[in-house]
Amino acid sequence: MASVQKISPFLMFDGPVEDAAKFYVSVFPNSEIKSANPMSATIVANGTEILMFNGGPHFKFTPGISLFVKCKDQAEVDLYWNKFLAGGGREDNCGWLQDKWGVSWQIIPDALGRYLSDPDREKANRALQAMLKMKKIVVADLEKAFNG
Repeated sequence: MASVQKISPFLMFDGPVEDAAKFYVSVFPNSEIKSANPMSATIVANGTEILMFNGGPHFKFTPGISLFVKCKDQAEVDLYWNKFLAGGGREDNCGWLQDKWGVSWQIIPDALGRYLSDPDREKANRALQAMLKMKKIVVADLEKAFNG
């Protein structure tokens, strides 16, 4: 039996959502626009359904809510990071960025979780301190800090 996604992000934009829908499906592989018009869109971005609505100026995006992108390696981090920035985004700290509409994304390599959860808290803290100084997460720099 196929799994059904029970919870989907619902993003309220200030203006037409068709351009955002097109951009997001261009960023992620295996993605499609299920429906789109100036008021609403539904996309599937690499298996995750995202609903979008033109809600006007009443709602603003904040970094308090972000979309977390799990990346298997540095190449994948670089791919997503570069696509979002080329699309008009801006860098934030610790692997976060905002796209041109103000939606916050976390572009995070799997290695970060491994380093930060390591039972050797001294090593984990060195990796944490290195990450706190980064914009885009660089796995080689995390590993160097982790290993001392």
